[in-house]
Amino acid sequence: MASTPETEDQKPKHRPIIRIGLLLIAHSFLFSVVCCTAGIVALLLLPVLSKKTYVSENALMPGSASPMITDQDVSGANRFMNELTSLKLKSQRAGIEIPRLIALHMANLGGEVSYHKFQNHPNKFHPLHFFTSPDTEANHVNKTCESHATNTVGIIRAPRGDGKEAIVLVTPYNPVNLSQNEALSLGIAYSAFSLLTQVSWLAKDIIWLAADSRYGQYNSVAAWLKDYHTPSFGDFGKLHGDGCHKSSDVPESKLDMIIETEVSDTLRRAGTMAAALVIKVANPGDEGEQDALNIYAEASNGQMPNLDLINVVSYLAVHGQGLHVQVEKVVSLLDSKWLKFIGEVFETVGKIARSLNPQWKFGIPVKEYVEGSATLVSSLYNQALGVPTGSHGAFRDYQVDAITMEISPKISYTSKNRQTQFLVRGGRLIEGVTRSVNNLLEKFHQSFFLYLLTSSNKFVSVGVYMIAFLLLVAPLPVLAASLYSDANQSNLESEKNKPLKSWRWLYPTKTVFLIHLWGAIVSLLPYFIYQIPDSQPTSRLLIWASLSLFLLTVLGSFSGSRSVQWTLLKSVTVSAAFIGLCLMSVINFATAELGALLLVPVCLMVKPWRVAGKIHSALNLVLVIIGFPGAAFFVVKSAFGFQNGSSLVEFWYWVESLWAWNSATYIYICMVHLPCWVLCIYILLHPC
Repeated sequence: MASTPETEDQKPKHRPIIRIGLLLIAHSFLFSVVCCTAGIVALLLLPVLSKKTYVSENALMPGSASPMITDQDVSGANRFMNELTSLKLKSQRAGIEIPRLIALHMANLGGEVSYHKFQNHPNKFHPLHFFTSPDTEANHVNKTCESHATNTVGIIRAPRGDGKEAIVLVTPYNPVNLSQNEALSLGIAYSAFSLLTQVSWLAKDIIWLAADSRYGQYNSVAAWLKDYHTPSFGDFGKLHGDGCHKSSDVPESKLDMIIETEVSDTLRRAGTMAAALVIKVANPGDEGEQDALNIYAEASNGQMPNLDLINVVSYLAVHGQGLHVQVEKVVSLLDSKWLKFIGEVFETVGKIARSLNPQWKFGIPVKEYVEGSATLVSSLYNQALGVPTGSHGAFRDYQVDAITMEISPKISYTSKNRQTQFLVRGGRLIEGVTRSVNNLLEKFHQSFFLYLLTSSNKFVSVGVYMIAFLLLVAPLPVLAASLYSDANQSNLESEKNKPLKSWRWLYPTKTVFLIHLWGAIVSLLPYFIYQIPDSQPTSRLLIWASLSLFLLTVLGSFSGSRSVQWTLLKSVTVSAAFIGLCLMSVINFATAELGALLLVPVCLMVKPWRVAGKIHSALNLVLVIIGFPGAAFFVVKSAFGFQNGSSLVEFWYWVESLWAWNSATYIYICMVHLPCWVLCIYILLHPC
């Protein structure tokens, strides 16, 4: 039987997924507009889509037991605070005597006490230390009292435990200039420590770290954690055995006895840390307000503790001690008119939806939306910045869940009754959280690690806020394929009688590679600029900018971007932006989210001046200006009402903080965002 020959009109049918891809490529402009609009709307909807927090791990059982702190524990804390205050006023060597006094009381309560001495090593930029904890190496013991700091560590061995797990309580204080707030935080820890030495239900060791924060709260905790997790065989030394003078303000014989017999020569250790609580006391609030508890949770590179830890603290603070729990928010957004307008729109849509179907629970009140948005922006920014919001961040570098609890009293605690009441509430809160964590048989794992907070009791999980990011970056590969297809089609038409240059895409790839290589070099320049002695921040910034422009000119001359077809150059640029944003989303999702919001519109809209119309060219100019990292910084600063000193100096300090804390955001800005922005400028100025 003869086969029917195929006609020219008959074409092989593609699979459905390929046909969908070809359809999207053919309508890339419409697809880009729809996705970007949907991505921005999804971001604005996050406060509406937030869910109430809940305790996922049943074993935590917050509030299931009655508080056990007694008047004896609180009276002991009062005496302890009075001794600290009087010692600060009387002794001229309080920086030495206060740690000794803390050690004395820890030992008297039954704890195992040791000192941890460390030197101050400020965070410095080092190109090989990114994606690691800040540079705290070389914490060697110094032999002079004036140049080192001393942490005091007390450990309670759990009667029901095996020494394999521990809970850490941290109280930062400055022994050289002890404030009343710091004395009160030490008193709160003392009352909880006093109780925990007597209870029989304790299954995890308790570590009380009185962190000497004269050189910074983070540095003292990070130095102790580094030595805690590093095997050592040296002698940390005793306070009075290294040439430091003794003080007559505390009975010499008593201190000598406790140091000689109770305080260890080497750093004592407990088990693996299950959780850590940093206890701080803020200045009194306004008259008539509730006592407040501020929670700080963000660590380096957007890391967050398990949400269950925040939920337990929030639940016990509200329902157990009557505290008003709050998280950080951008206060300037609370009076934003455009945010209130968007909230009114969502509230109206929610009312219409409920009128159609009462089961549709959409929309929230305008006030709640505005406050949720202000908190969400703060949470997103702090995670994207990649800089810890407190000394709890040092624990996340060792995968330990930790938060900072800052208690703010409503009125002054100068009166004895008020101080006692405050110690009771703070001590009971620490006791309750410790008891919940003590119930765990394993590490925190049930709840979320990737989330954004919209209030102290509402959150947005990664499964919700990643939708906005996916919608924003989805047009990039589609546009890249469309531009490549158009470039190939034009080449076929212009070279009908010539062999097709199928490797034409290699030329724009070389250009994109050289510009990204330039970005990598720019990211390393500050390390060498810092070697210049006596240089000022403004001069460092100008040197950095000048060297960057010079290197860009040199590498740009080798790239040959002028001779490359602009559609192919834009196709490869868009592909590089897509890959960079996706890689950054694995490291720090918040940075990728904000980066996509700034970079994607520029990559989608940019065209050469001679091809784009007047309106399109003006829009390109606006997007390119806003897309520049420095300009974006100043726009965000002015929009949120941040005014801190000179603009250039402030920008330099902001960038300096990124590399000093080894934030991956700095790498993203220099090696993804800035090169793609420069390539967009190349496309904008392309002669066609």
